[in-house]
Amino acid sequence: MQERLQKLISQSGYASRRKAEELIVTGQVSVNGEIVTALGSKADWASDHIVVGGKPLHPARNLHYLLFYKPKGVVSTLSDPEGRPTIRHFLRGIRERLYPVGRLDYHSEGLLLLTNDGELANQVLHASSALPKTYWVKVAGRPTEEQLARLRQGVVIEGRRTAPAEIRWLRESQASGRERERAGVYRTSSENPWLEVVLIEGRYHQIRKMFLVTGHPVEKLKRVAIGKLTIGSLKSGHMRPLTEVEIAQLRQGAKRAPAPTSRPRRRAASPAAARPPKAGAARAPAKPPAGRRPR
Repeated sequence: MQERLQKLISQSGYASRRKAEELIVTGQVSVNGEIVTALGSKADWASDHIVVGGKPLHPARNLHYLLFYKPKGVVSTLSDPEGRPTIRHFLRGIRERLYPVGRLDYHSEGLLLLTNDGELANQVLHASSALPKTYWVKVAGRPTEEQLARLRQGVVIEGRRTAPAEIRWLRESQASGRERERAGVYRTSSENPWLEVVLIEGRYHQIRKMFLVTGHPVEKLKRVAIGKLTIGSLKSGHMRPLTEVEIAQLRQGAKRAPAPTSRPRRRAASPAAARPPKAGAARAPAKPPAGRRPR
């Protein structure tokens, strides 16, 4: 059965669907010896010979799904023109080529998804179904409640307004002392406090640019949750495979389109799965998942 060429490329694990589209339109993909540049083109694994950048493609046989705690001072790509350490160093021994789903900047640390399942990567990254991501952020100085309210509503960065965000003082979240210790957050101070920020979108250096608008630059940034996936006992520089349940939850979560509230919450959001209504209570319209706090 024929399918869109960019989907087949992502199925091979060569690249995400978004990257595959770039490869097609730039003339780096051929089918049966002919260069293909139209995004609507289709092919079939059984009858067509697909080549990308001179390399014949085949469906990925072994799919890997890893949760990685990226250390600070590591680039979340497989190569870096500046010669900085990359995540490739941590993937030695894995024969398949894995790709990060989304990125964390060089000076940030925390969770990254690594996989060769291009379809899942595309679902997770797609703007209409992006999973909520939770960050712990230490800033210089203490933002006022008015400044935080402004960030929650959205601020203009490089000509475009950010989506509504959930922002609360870390001490008001449900994170325990043990969870903070695992993430390297042993204490907070009133002069340079830690905050918990939950975002749906993921623009380049978004959180850092958001807080620069308030005059309180970010000093430390840690991603502690991606949807329901949390750091748990994972240590910096280490990774673990996702369980079958976690992979299923990831797929299900990426099919939904959460809409974060712009109003601050004093407590952590409820789990993504909606709770059943009480007996005799009127059934309210289903709300999109707000993401799960790290435990």
